[in-house]
Amino acid sequence: MTTSIHITALDGIVNVNSLFTLAVFIGLAWNPSDPTNSLVTDPDCNPTARMAENLVAFHVYSFASFLFSSLVALGLKQAMRLNIATRAHSSFHFSARIDPVVYYVNKTALRFGMVISGLGSVCGCVFLMLALINVVQIKLGRFGCGASGHSYAAVVPLLVLVPCALFIYVSLMLYAFTR
Repeated sequence: MTTSIHITALDGIVNVNSLFTLAVFIGLAWNPSDPTNSLVTDPDCNPTARMAENLVAFHVYSFASFLFSSLVALGLKQAMRLNIATRAHSSFHFSARIDPVVYYVNKTALRFGMVISGLGSVCGCVFLMLALINVVQIKLGRFGCGASGHSYAAVVPLLVLVPCALFIYVSLMLYAFTR
C-alpha cells in the first residue's frame, strides 16, 4: 500500500526532468563550432573540435537520461492508477467511493522503479554538468590555457554545487527507499 506522496514524488521527478530536457534540447540547437560564439581572443586558448563533439555527446546522453527517468516515473504513475481502477471494478461489491489517496501496488516494484527513475535523473544531471563544462571551455577558453581564469571561475561553482545537490538528492532518495 502506498499513498499520494509517491505520486507527488513522481510528479516532481517528471516536472524537473521536463525542464532539464527542454534546456538540453535548446542546448543541442546551439552551434558550438560557430566562431562568433566564443569570447576567446588568444588563439592558444581556442577550443578543440573534440570539445564541441563532447558537448553534443553529453547533451544527447543527458537528454536520454532525463527522458528515460521521466518515462519510468510516468509508467509507475500509470501502473498505480490502473491498479486502483482494476481493484475497484474487480470487487463483487463495487464501491461508489474510491479513495484517491491510497493506491495498492507492489512495494518492491515501486521502490525499484523510483530508484531507477532517480538514477536516470542523477545521470542526466551529471551529463548536463559535463556538457556545461564544455560550453564554458568553448565560450571562455580551455582550462590548460593561461587566459582561462574566467573558465575556472565559471566551472568551480558548478563542480561544487551540483555534486552537493546530487548528494543530498541521492541521500534523501535512499532514505525514502528504506521507509
